[in-house]
Amino acid sequence: MNKIAFTTSIPVEIILAAGKIPVDLNNLFIAAERPQVLVDIAEEAGYPRNTCGWIKGLYSTSLENDMEAIIAVMQGDCSNTQALMETLQLRGLNIIPFAFPFDRDREMLEAQINKLMNYFQVSRAQVARVKSDLDRIRQLCRELDRMTWQDNLVSGFENHYYLVSSSDFNGNPANFARELQDFIIKAGKREPFNDKVRLAYIGVPPIFPDIYDALESMGARVVFNEVQRQFSMPFDQDDIVDQYLTYTYPYGAFARLKDIEEQLAKRNVDGIIHYTQTFCFRQIEDLIYREKLKLPFLTVEGDKPGKVDARTRMRLESFVNMLKR
Repeated sequence: MNKIAFTTSIPVEIILAAGKIPVDLNNLFIAAERPQVLVDIAEEAGYPRNTCGWIKGLYSTSLENDMEAIIAVMQGDCSNTQALMETLQLRGLNIIPFAFPFDRDREMLEAQINKLMNYFQVSRAQVARVKSDLDRIRQLCRELDRMTWQDNLVSGFENHYYLVSSSDFNGNPANFARELQDFIIKAGKREPFNDKVRLAYIGVPPIFPDIYDALESMGARVVFNEVQRQFSMPFDQDDIVDQYLTYTYPYGAFARLKDIEEQLAKRNVDGIIHYTQTFCFRQIEDLIYREKLKLPFLTVEGDKPGKVDARTRMRLESFVNMLKR
């Protein structure tokens, strides 16, 4: 009961400063032996069929793992989080609300961070010390990311895995740092990938992670994982409030666009895959990205965990072949 779970990236420094173990529920769900069963359990409990598969997975994952509390991001992530938390409260779980202000108001975010520090009874100095330690690990994440797009030594899935895991450092930052450092050394000895097509992946992490292997079997590689990179806090900021203000994911499509456009230009990308989750409000944002991003663009929709379905695979193959030509 020393684990503190959360529904999306939050100031994890606070959890670690309190001597607790951070757990990203999304990573726990998708890494489960049979994540589809977790979705089925939620539907059997009464969750509607037309609810996001991630939300249903998070519900069952929360019930099947002993957690001291769950930090629920009520603003800046999923519009279904409040209802999810209410159903978990019904089952007796301890819920801690947190919110990213949509307008990126610094005072409001600082108030939320202070409130979370007060809950866990940690000081700003304690949090700053943890942040300093995590910054060194996040530098390794940046090196891994650079090796992906510049040195061409890291696959799209490897980039996805390590960056998405930096939301909670797999519950143990020291072990995560050692694993990542060992991987970087090994990857540095490889022969570079010889891709015909370089892709950007934007949107939330996929509910079918084998999309990366599927693309590489077609001669394409993802060299930019947008949201996963944001989880690794890729910007240098001394203050924790500034760090989570610079982090783009919670602040909407237009807040994310500037960073996306910069990275597309830097990484010499041929085309964009925008992943949208079935029944997610973020599907509407696809309209914005299609209009604003001036590269070949494919929208891919995912519903339940598993392998890439035949229809999606065919669409990916057609897109990659078009870019090759």
